[in-house]
Amino acid sequence: MDKARHPPQSGTTEAGRKSDVYPYASGGWGSLKAVTKILVKEKAVVRDAAILPHQNKPDGFMCVSCSWAKPAHPHAFEFCESGAKATAWDTTAKRADRAFFKQHTVSELLEWHDHDLEDAGRLTEPMRYDAARDRYVPVSWDEAFEAIGARLRELDPASVVFYTSGRASLETSYMLQLFARMYGTNNLPDSSNMCHESTSVGLTQAIGVGVGTIGLDDFGQTDLMFFFGQNVGTNSPRMLHQLQDARKRGVPIITFNPLREPGLVAFANPQSPRDMLIPGDTQISTQYHQVRPGGDSAALAGLCKAVIAAHDEALANGTSDVLDVAFISEHTVGFEDFAAYVRATPWDEIERESGLARESIEAAARAYMQANAVIAHYGMGLTQHRLGVQNVRMLCNLLFLRGNEGKPGAGPSPVRGHSNVQGQRTVGITENPELAPLDQLARQFGFEPPREKGFNTIEAFEAMIEGKVRAVINLGGNLVRSVPDRLCTEPAWRSLPLTVNIATKLNRSHLAHGENAYVLPCLSRIEIDRSGGREQVVSMEDSTARFHGSRGVAEPASPHLRSEPAILAGLARATLGERSTVDWSAWSEDYSRVRTEMAKTWPEMFHDIETRMWTPGGFVRPLPARGRKWKTKSGKAEFCVPESLGEDPDMRESEPDALRLMTLRADGQFNTTLYNHDDRFRGVRGSRMVLLMNRDDMAARGIDSGDHVTLRTVAHDGVLREVAGLAAMPYDVPRGCLAGYYPECNPLLPLWHYAKESKVPGAKSIPVRVVEIDKTGRHGG
Repeated sequence: MDKARHPPQSGTTEAGRKSDVYPYASGGWGSLKAVTKILVKEKAVVRDAAILPHQNKPDGFMCVSCSWAKPAHPHAFEFCESGAKATAWDTTAKRADRAFFKQHTVSELLEWHDHDLEDAGRLTEPMRYDAARDRYVPVSWDEAFEAIGARLRELDPASVVFYTSGRASLETSYMLQLFARMYGTNNLPDSSNMCHESTSVGLTQAIGVGVGTIGLDDFGQTDLMFFFGQNVGTNSPRMLHQLQDARKRGVPIITFNPLREPGLVAFANPQSPRDMLIPGDTQISTQYHQVRPGGDSAALAGLCKAVIAAHDEALANGTSDVLDVAFISEHTVGFEDFAAYVRATPWDEIERESGLARESIEAAARAYMQANAVIAHYGMGLTQHRLGVQNVRMLCNLLFLRGNEGKPGAGPSPVRGHSNVQGQRTVGITENPELAPLDQLARQFGFEPPREKGFNTIEAFEAMIEGKVRAVINLGGNLVRSVPDRLCTEPAWRSLPLTVNIATKLNRSHLAHGENAYVLPCLSRIEIDRSGGREQVVSMEDSTARFHGSRGVAEPASPHLRSEPAILAGLARATLGERSTVDWSAWSEDYSRVRTEMAKTWPEMFHDIETRMWTPGGFVRPLPARGRKWKTKSGKAEFCVPESLGEDPDMRESEPDALRLMTLRADGQFNTTLYNHDDRFRGVRGSRMVLLMNRDDMAARGIDSGDHVTLRTVAHDGVLREVAGLAAMPYDVPRGCLAGYYPECNPLLPLWHYAKESKVPGAKSIPVRVVEIDKTGRHGG
């Protein structure tokens, strides 16, 4: 961006001021109306009225959407608007059965909107693509397994990718990684690669464990909370209960986020008669700082600079320490180098890169210095950047300054999205052989696991474009839509000799198929799993590192569905044959056998899991950092010196008229699943082809509200990346910045534009330019 054109602004807004486009609290009547609407739409009102009370309960099913913690003492209705939508979406009465596929060709379905594909309903039986008829046609389970197994046996294991989304249970994930490694590959990319891999790398470097260290009990002991780049109202609304309780006891909440999000401004609890019937709501944020996308490291550097400066002044005046000197001395390394860096960094650089005024950052720092125990929540607004790992490390630097790790009410809190995305990593889903217990697996199952590094998600698609990937086993998710650079990656996906999709509903990844393509429909976690003639249960890990059991309560959508473990067992049996020492059939008939093996692989973590998984509130995995034991290279918590406070030197953002685009989710979606075309919190109705712009940026370019614009990526690799037909809408977004929806804006994100070290796509800071304005197609935004 041309910095001379966009001088720093304060970026700070009145904390309690609500958005002009949605001047209400999150939750409240708007939430109840949205839940009722989708239950009616999916023809699931009566059924789901009986199902929803079991959601997130100790003896019920864990939500299929977000991974927020499950309390030991749940509310009567322990689900949020997003969770209710996800349940209604899975338990819909609609069916995409053989009659549906007989009626519609694949070419026709490719023209459907993503929402309409999933809205067709639940898949009911296994299907294979018939090129002669351009249709998916029914196939028996045994025929599908044998055909897929035969193709896999013909291929080099290094050319096959086993991908999993975050909905897979611990048991399923353990089986998948073992199947892949027995087959001969570590190509185990997953949805973590797309979002919180920066957390896994950054926290491991800083504190020795790649997950957050707080639990729900810490909310009652904290003195202050930060939020960085996490929209709680859309992505994890159940968390608002804990935030509301904290605010009622006077805990300040300081937010750094580019957009003003209603969930971070105010909340009315839809489960509270008082909140619903008496005017008023709970103000969530006590300070709200609208940092520029990609300006987080600069904002954090400013906070640290202010704290260290206050400590230096205290030393000079002979007053009390501001820093936790004892913690820094005993438990950390690297402080002096980091302190020297922030002391030398000028405030004008911090202001320019963060978009915030010095006085605003210092106000947040003063509140931090007055608190004894601080939690720092963050989401993909921190991780999906070129410097995403550095952002996580900088957040840890801030916490270390006052000893906010390893004590009650304090620590980093990465808020994960998908329901078991953290857990699948815990049980071996990783492309990095150094992070998997390969020696233990070798002893346990009598085979030699591959030792070569596999592909993560970005690397898998890079290899796919180069023709090095020949097949993908896709366990959940909609890869074709979710990955960056869709106009480059989708043709590569179509060229694959084999694509296998295990799913509950139809999506574009099934239609942009390989030469041989199979869709294998699975049970939802909400449904009763009667594999092996008994009702099975599964387990998963929430984002606070607690493990929970999950028991389905709804009747399956079709008698022909199989569970994810049963499908993987069938594929493994058909592919590996006598090469495998695992009795896959026995595992698919009794998941406790899988958990027994998990406990052998990680005895410290999963001992007695059969009983512990039903502990109200879950049981916690070992977290050494919580006890101030650091499994880092140095054996201590590690400060880091940032590489740069600027976001993107390799994208030539300094070119004239360049803007910084961040992608968003709407309240009417979960990842690539679109429940509707609306985003009520941002005042958007009936279309997702919308571009949120600063009014000054619109005026400077002659753009009026409702004009359709074309965006082009500022990149010089010879690839033209454009998205047209985006309706411009004025919005409270920092000057020089834009916001558009994911996945509609994915074609603008180069595959190579990812976080250093973690390779998480840099979706929250994409340099773009407006190249065309169409004033004839206005629809008012």
